Amino acid sequence: MKAVHFGAGNIGRGFVGLLLHEAGYEVVFADVADALISQLAAADSYTVHEVGENPADKTVTGFRALNSGSQEAAVVEEIATADVVTTAVGPHILKFVAPVIARGLAARPAGLAPLHVMACENAINATDILRDAIVANWDDAAGSLDSVAVFANTAVDRIVPNQAAGQGMDVTVETFYEWVIDATPFKGAPPVIPGATFVDALGPYIERKLFTVNTGHASAAYFGYAAGIEKISDAMADPTVGAKVRAVLEETKALLVAKHGFDEAAQEAYVQKILGRFTNPYLPDTVNRVGRAPMRKLSRNERFISPAAELAERGTTPSALLEAMGAALRFDDPADAEAVELGGILASSSAAEAAEKITGLEADHPLFGAVVELIDAAIKERDAAKA
Repeated sequence: MKAVHFGAGNIGRGFVGLLLHEAGYEVVFADVADALISQLAAADSYTVHEVGENPADKTVTGFRALNSGSQEAAVVEEIATADVVTTAVGPHILKFVAPVIARGLAARPAGLAPLHVMACENAINATDILRDAIVANWDDAAGSLDSVAVFANTAVDRIVPNQAAGQGMDVTVETFYEWVIDATPFKGAPPVIPGATFVDALGPYIERKLFTVNTGHASAAYFGYAAGIEKISDAMADPTVGAKVRAVLEETKALLVAKHGFDEAAQEAYVQKILGRFTNPYLPDTVNRVGRAPMRKLSRNERFISPAAELAERGTTPSALLEAMGAALRFDDPADAEAVELGGILASSSAAEAAEKITGLEADHPLFGAVVELIDAAIKERDAAKA
C-alpha cells in the first residue's frame, strides 16, 4: 500500500505519517520546503518521541520525499498509483496542493480502485474544501471525478510543539492522539488505518475537538500571553489563567451537550483529559506558537466566534469566550504576520468595521454588539499606550 502525504512538517512526520507507516503504507512525503525535503529524502529513518504518560520512541522507515513544486511530475505519478492521499498543510494551503492532486487523479490507470483523499487539518470539513479546489482544477475530459476518488472529512488531534534545535528529522509529540474519519463515503470499504477511528456521524466529533481542544488551547495561549507567561504548561499552572480556561470550556461543554446530545459526564471527562494535556510539562509549547494566526482563530467559523455565536443565538451570553477573545485581540507578537495584520485593522478601523473584518459577523447578529465592545476597548487601550 502507498500513501502520498502533503506536508512534511512536524505534524506530517509526527502524526499522520507515523500512523500511515504503522498501518503498513509506504509514505511519500510531498512539500515545497526544499531544505526539508532534501533532508528527509537523504534520511533512512526518523524517530517520533512520544512524551507524557507511557512515553515511547517510534522509528519511521520506508518513506520517500518529493518537492511538490520542482518535482511536480513525479508527485503526479505517485498519486496516480497511490491508495491514499492525506494532507497536513494548513487549510489555507489546500487550494495550492489541489492542482497536483487533480492531475494525479486524472492520470490514474483505468480499473484502479478509487483514491482515498483525506485532509487532516484543524478546520471543519477540510476535505470538502480540498475537494472543491480539486473540482475547480478538474478537466472534464478526464471523466468523472467521483469515479477515481473518495473524499472523507476527518477530525485530527495531537499536540506537536515547536521542536528543539538539533533534532534533525526527529519529532517530539504528546502521547495522546485522535484521528476520526467519516466512514460513510467509503460505503463499507474504508482504508486500512488501525490508528484511526471511523464513525458514521463526524460532525459532532469535529466540533467537540474544535470547541474543546482548539478553543481551550488558544485560550490558554492568549490568557498566558496577557499574563506574561512563556509556556503553555506554566500558564495552565497559574491559578488565574487556569480558571479562565476552565470557564471557557464550561461554556463550550454546555453548547456541545445541548447541540449534539453528548452525555454531560462523558463530556466533562473529555474536558478534564484535555486540560491535563495542556499541563504536560514534557511539551515545551509556548504561548506564542499556540497563539499565532489570531486572525484565523477569530474568524467566523473558528474556535471562538463559532461557539460564542451559537450560544448567543440560544440566548446565552458567552462571557468567558468573550474574555478569551478580548485577550486574543491583545496578542501583539511582531513575528506573527496575522498579529501584525490584526494590529493594523485595530489601528485603522472603527470598532464596528473591525468587528466585521475580523470576525465575519453581521451587524444584526446577537453576538455582534458584545464583540464591538471588546474591540472598542482594545482600540482605546492601544491608543492610550501610544499617548
